[in-house]
Amino acid sequence: MAEIKLPEVELNIYTPRNPVEVKVVENRIVTSESSPNFVRHITFDISGTDLVDRVRIGQSLGVLPPGEDERGRPHKLRLYSIASPTKGEGGKKHLVSTTVKRTIDEYKEKIYLGVASNYLADLKPGDPVKVTGPSGRRFLLPENAEDFNYIFFATGTGIAPFRGMIQELFEDTGLEKECVLIFGCPYRTDLLYSDYFEEMDENYPNFHYLKCISREDRRPDGTKHYVQSKLEDEKELLRPILDQPNTLIYICGLKGMQEGIYKELIHQGYTGYVEIRKKLPDNVYSMESSSFRRAVKPSARTFEEVY
Repeated sequence: MAEIKLPEVELNIYTPRNPVEVKVVENRIVTSESSPNFVRHITFDISGTDLVDRVRIGQSLGVLPPGEDERGRPHKLRLYSIASPTKGEGGKKHLVSTTVKRTIDEYKEKIYLGVASNYLADLKPGDPVKVTGPSGRRFLLPENAEDFNYIFFATGTGIAPFRGMIQELFEDTGLEKECVLIFGCPYRTDLLYSDYFEEMDENYPNFHYLKCISREDRRPDGTKHYVQSKLEDEKELLRPILDQPNTLIYICGLKGMQEGIYKELIHQGYTGYVEIRKKLPDNVYSMESSSFRRAVKPSARTFEEVY
């Protein structure tokens, strides 16, 4: 197996005490018009800052929303994954993008609006934003990225880093090995950047775009389609890739999604993608989440960024 050597990165060039102001240059919706959710692709111009040439795909930027919380303290920063490749949005190194979901929820009969997400969603081109970062040193593509196969698992805005990674792998490294993107969402209207991934799937025989729509169609056994179910439903495609020692797995999205993926990998005998710290029962699905989390961690071949 090729050695996994991650690039050296600089962290926290800008901090909450010393943020930098950047400008919004693009803010567009990437969900369907009929979707009940609003997810936006937002691009920042980082010209004239020390972030230029020092942000890699797989890292995050922090956003400092203006105003104060209910205690009268400044709002804490929120991290947003980079969605553009290392060379910049559209190949322009001074442009960095992210993916933002407008948060509208109800809690104890009160409407809750996500502080940072709604602030960002309302911004117009030319508006200033205070940012920090970059952060993240492990959720990165290896320096020798072309030596590996990839299976990317994403839910919701966890698709952000994979958009940039896939662009980088195919446009910059000319990846000839296998790359699979497994994306899960409740409804078809919530598919993000789908036109791009569909085009990639059509144009590159070694790129495979697998969609999991959990609240529409059902699997033959009546269960819902989740990202981990593709490991069973797409065995013909995935097993030959999982069998190879130079395959890496990346997981990004809601916290907890990794448990289902790890359990299915273990169930199928692919224990090289996890580190097992305690003896597991024959039926790994019988384990409670808390016990499973203590017993199983990602191995060196698996990268996760969950929130």
